[in-house]
Amino acid sequence: MRGGGSEQQTLLLLRHLDRRLFAPHLYVTEATGALMDYLPNDVPVHSYHPSNQHGGLYLPGQALRRQISDLKTILKAQDIDVIYDRTFSMSLVAGPAAKAARIPRVSTIVSPPEFALPLLAKRYRWIKRRKLRKAYLRAHKVIAVSDQALVSAKNYYRLPGANLTKIANPVDTARLKERTATETVQRDARWTFACVARMTEEKGHQDLIQAMQLLEETWPENLPEIHLWLIGDGPLREELEQQAKTLNLHEVSFLGNQDNPWKFITAADAVVVPSLFEGMPNVVLESMSLKTAVVATRIGGTSELEKDKPTIWWANPGSPESLANALIDLATRPTEVEQRLHSATELLRENHDLQNQIRLIEMILRDASQK
Repeated sequence: MRGGGSEQQTLLLLRHLDRRLFAPHLYVTEATGALMDYLPNDVPVHSYHPSNQHGGLYLPGQALRRQISDLKTILKAQDIDVIYDRTFSMSLVAGPAAKAARIPRVSTIVSPPEFALPLLAKRYRWIKRRKLRKAYLRAHKVIAVSDQALVSAKNYYRLPGANLTKIANPVDTARLKERTATETVQRDARWTFACVARMTEEKGHQDLIQAMQLLEETWPENLPEIHLWLIGDGPLREELEQQAKTLNLHEVSFLGNQDNPWKFITAADAVVVPSLFEGMPNVVLESMSLKTAVVATRIGGTSELEKDKPTIWWANPGSPESLANALIDLATRPTEVEQRLHSATELLRENHDLQNQIRLIEMILRDASQK
């Protein structure tokens, strides 16, 4: 529960499931991460620790089999009625465990698998793809968080359409306002952009840093100087810091993981999402909810966060030049900012309302448990 999008959405579900109908439990690989402190007090936590493993000769898939066995034991001991899993790694565990325990299951796909699985599964990809297909076929229902994720899952795993449905991510506006009302960020007069994301290949940080170099030459002279907050951590952080150093970019600040990233979103002039692919990015929903302008690549579920009215300044994925141009366009069109933020608020109300989306998930969970 380190703060990623799936973890944030899982926390929302645990908080807002109707306790008259559900008594939720949480199973995690490791009971660590900042979000553990925000779990509701009535949610029991079960975790699989390395200490559960045994010595001896290692065989491929051994760790997965042990975790499946561990989850199966917990499911039976806790008399679980229905399982909800949200990441492909947990689907690999929950699918076989649910089958062995004869418990119905609802699964969620958060990113288009044709892009996500090759990037995240470096080893034994074809085996994992086959196992995931079996897990999704056995699920009572597979929820996709965006239209693109749904179509990609249907084609990539060859899933029947009747087994798939779309439920877009909700956003807890009241909670975000509460967190940003109690904590603030002091900033200077520079035009400040924020990028909030784990530092991994698909998030596009390299393109954003290159865009900042381009902006040194093209940023309008009549505007304040620019500044970029990079919030988050991950395996590419050292490489990204070296990239910024090599380019001699003094206006880029690496702030690491933050317990309250939303205070930086609120303080920024705009949030930048330079991803190479996305399912349904929480940071865009959160930025819209906090009334901060967004520059994003038109990719995956992000493109579904604009309907008939403009809400986002768009850039092409993998293009630092397009990112730089979009940032300049936003900064030089102040009258459009309020218009797009107003349209974003309407979009959130119509498509990402917390109570509405949670109720949709509850209906599927109840239906699965009654089968």
